[in-house]
Amino acid sequence: MHDKPPVSINCAENTIQLKCTMPLIPSLSRAKDRSSSVLGRPEFLSLNQPLRNSRASRRTNHWRTHQCENLPEPESTKERKEPPRLPDEDCMLLNPSFKGIAINSLLAIDICLSKRLGVCVHTSSSWGSVRTVVALLALTGHGMTWICGTLVCLVQSNTPAGQEVLINLLIALVLDVLTVAGVQNLVRRKGPWDISPGFLDCVALDTYSFPAAHASRAAMVSKFLLSHLVLAVPLRVLLVLWAFLVGVSRVLLGQHHLTDTACGFALGFLHFRLMESVWLSSSACQTLISMGTFSWGSSN
Repeated sequence: MHDKPPVSINCAENTIQLKCTMPLIPSLSRAKDRSSSVLGRPEFLSLNQPLRNSRASRRTNHWRTHQCENLPEPESTKERKEPPRLPDEDCMLLNPSFKGIAINSLLAIDICLSKRLGVCVHTSSSWGSVRTVVALLALTGHGMTWICGTLVCLVQSNTPAGQEVLINLLIALVLDVLTVAGVQNLVRRKGPWDISPGFLDCVALDTYSFPAAHASRAAMVSKFLLSHLVLAVPLRVLLVLWAFLVGVSRVLLGQHHLTDTACGFALGFLHFRLMESVWLSSSACQTLISMGTFSWGSSN
């Protein structure tokens, strides 16, 4: 092994000569050269900076960040950062409840089936050839049809029993029209097809889909007539079948959903029960008739 040659260090006053007796190891020298080459790369140059320079740069960066935070953002940047807000019906709940999933699924099935059953919406539909017949069937359950027919029968009636039934039926019809119109204006549900209501529907205040006014009226009238008229069995069956077909006809015409018709039938039975609880007696009906006759005669 060879010794290292003496190393001389020049100082300000004298020269000190040191003789290293340590042997020169090639692996250590190569590791030292490698570390010096690595530290000389651009990404490691900051490690060779003095600490005071890093502190100063840190203060400078902190001051620049503070200044940037205090600067007002331009309006174009704000508009770019703020995403447009979507309407509520286009938003999707990330964690919907089981009840919400069940209701939405039932509504989707209701809309799909109601659209499929709208076979008489237009004359070019699959059942367009019978659209006129279906429209006439739906007209038999219209509010104006039953109100006008009841008034005509009341004028022609001469027996107190008949007048009692007809006056209570007239009150039930008016109650049905007003109740259905109020619920429809509260819910404001559109029909399965984009069809504007007709003139008679606007007169009867039947402008929305839920609940089905024709189904409610047909259920109430059929139950009313079955309870207060003596009818043969075939007529009773035909009366129930008529009420069912009137409700279905509005679905075939694309005016109502299936759930609208079902709720309309339930509301009609509720109107019948309510009318039975506030039934006007024969004397009260005669008083109303006399008041109406007196007012009519005085006006003429």
